[in-house]
Amino acid sequence: MRFRLFEIFSFEKFVFRFFSFEILFFRDFNFSTVFFRYYGFWCYFFRYFYTIPHQLTDEQKQERVKLCRENLAKFRDGSWRLCDIITGDETWIYHRQIHRKSTNVSWVGEDESPTTIVRRGKFEPKNLFSIFFKSNGPALIHAVDEGKTIDHNYYIENCLKPVVKEIWKQRKSEGTKSIKLLQDNARPHSHSDVINYLTEEGIIIMLHPPYSPDLAPCDYWLNDYIKRNLTGQPDEKSLARAVSKVMKKIPKEEFKKTFD
Repeated sequence: MRFRLFEIFSFEKFVFRFFSFEILFFRDFNFSTVFFRYYGFWCYFFRYFYTIPHQLTDEQKQERVKLCRENLAKFRDGSWRLCDIITGDETWIYHRQIHRKSTNVSWVGEDESPTTIVRRGKFEPKNLFSIFFKSNGPALIHAVDEGKTIDHNYYIENCLKPVVKEIWKQRKSEGTKSIKLLQDNARPHSHSDVINYLTEEGIIIMLHPPYSPDLAPCDYWLNDYIKRNLTGQPDEKSLARAVSKVMKKIPKEEFKKTFD
């Protein structure tokens, strides 16, 4: 008997069917067998229910369209300017760069062997980066120290404050006046302390639709661009330098085009 996820339409049904299956087929097994079966169940649950893209409801889709139209209207009527937007996000970057799956596609003759596909190891070294940019170029390239995680405090101290400092450096007379921040709704980004800090600095937070990371330029352009133009690096420091080098080589026209 195979247990098929695609027949299940809710978490409640998923749990009910799984444990009904367990009781029926494994009631005579010893404790260790049952324990590892349940351990496997939770691994299965977190894999399929916490890593797949969120399925938007009709209401969330309508909210997504509504917010996008409202933002677009502000640019069209001149109340907002694209040059006043700053956007940022986090991304994991591996030390070793391999070809994307799409590049492995090739024609193979009848008597030829398929090309060797290089796969990434499960525990390959990687580092987390927080990157911010405007329509005229990068504003922050921050390599998160190994072992650190980004919570709201880290986000304020190591990401937002340096970004604000860079804004004042670039706009000495205006500072953060009329600056708008475009970011997704990740927990560290939407924490009340983060909102309060940005408000105190005079930065307007652009409303972002729920479960829509694809609307942030980092997700749909920059992160992939960086990874495609990187070469393998031996350690964290050299990787940080390489990422910074790639960012600084991007023509200003490319940054501007992303916002247009």
